[in-house]
Amino acid sequence: MDNKEFSRQLEVRTKKFAISIIKMSGKLPETVEGRVVRNQATKSGTSIGANYREANRSRSKADFINKILICESEASDTLYWLEIITDLEWSTADNMQKNSF
Repeated sequence: MDNKEFSRQLEVRTKKFAISIIKMSGKLPETVEGRVVRNQATKSGTSIGANYREANRSRSKADFINKILICESEASDTLYWLEIITDLEWSTADNMQKNSF
């Protein structure tokens, strides 16, 4: 697989991940706390793919690296919020892996 194909496949995967995050967020509790976690998880989880797509259209190597680092940061933030959701027992890690939140 060449770099162009890898990039295209990763754009598809990050978009699918964003859709999964949106679906999961819709199943969080309708409480003040649930809304806070929902907003944070949705923002970071959907940002990964958007920033990756931007990185693939960057104008310079430095711009590409900067956008990839943003993707990495957003992925770390998303993992944090998924851990919070699991620790609060709003879902299980097993359910999240199966996308059955």
